Amino acid sequence: VQLQASGGGSVQAGDSLTLSCKGGSGFSFSQYAIGWFRQAPGKAREVISCISSSHRTTDGAGSVSGRFKISRDSFENTVSLQMTSLKPEDTARYYCAAMSGSYCLDLDFQTWGLGTLVTVSS
Repeated sequence: VQLQASGGGSVQAGDSLTLSCKGGSGFSFSQYAIGWFRQAPGKAREVISCISSSHRTTDGAGSVSGRFKISRDSFENTVSLQMTSLKPEDTARYYCAAMSGSYCLDLDFQTWGLGTLVTVSS
């Protein structure tokens, strides 16, 4: 698996959670734009955000605007997703994904890992 997401769990509505993404062995993490999308059972994939190799961010058109923030640590080679004011409708499996290059073009992710499950209860 080239991308490993972690940090999911079960939380209460209103809580915060931070997800982390790391590249697997042999994956040139720093050269790619990395982002997050989520998918809940029976629902379409929802792109959350993307951050380029130069730390430029592009947000999806979804419902998390202002509550979720993507960031990148070039030293640690990680990308994080800080989630605040979580709602039950945020319950989904969250996937860390990579673009085909350094930029977040069209938010068209090319590869992703197994994801991490976030459950928000009311």
